[in-house]
Amino acid sequence: MLDEEMLQALLRDWPLIQITEKAGIPTEIYRFTYNLRGLYVSGSGEILERETHVLEVNLSLGYPKRAPQCRMLTPVFHPNFDDSMVCIGDFWAASEGLDDLIIRIGRMITYQEYNTKSPLNGLAAKWAAQNSHLLPIDPRPVAPPFKDAAYAEAKEREAPSPVVPSVSDASTQDADPWSGKIVLGTES
Repeated sequence: MLDEEMLQALLRDWPLIQITEKAGIPTEIYRFTYNLRGLYVSGSGEILERETHVLEVNLSLGYPKRAPQCRMLTPVFHPNFDDSMVCIGDFWAASEGLDDLIIRIGRMITYQEYNTKSPLNGLAAKWAAQNSHLLPIDPRPVAPPFKDAAYAEAKEREAPSPVVPSVSDASTQDADPWSGKIVLGTES
């Protein structure tokens, strides 16, 4: 529920990324529409620009320890996308929020981020390496320019509290805990 609260606050009134569908209570499946320029391959084999992309995110049973399952519902020509999934394994960590992931995938769609070292689409990786002078396809900032108070409050609740070590007096800190006599049993 915290993820949904943060996403709603982050994407409120942001035209480049919108939550277009949700399913489950709490939400387990999201659909996001990205209004960003990216690439796709036409039926005739041409690499063309597309202005709108739809992503489906399924929060798996082990989420957030396990990465969400992400797949594009519109074709994307990118080294880290294929027909059935988006490769997020290289950067997913349980500490990363769903909001961060959604922004990162937007950056990937626009070729602001891509990894040609372990691609899902080798042809797109080769194309990106040969055409780096054309990238990014869409240079606009993907993330909203500001984060409102509701988003900041939700992000604060998500962050783990820092562990503050207790301070004890010096006499107990310097004592060797193994120096005392150990008694295993008593003789009668």
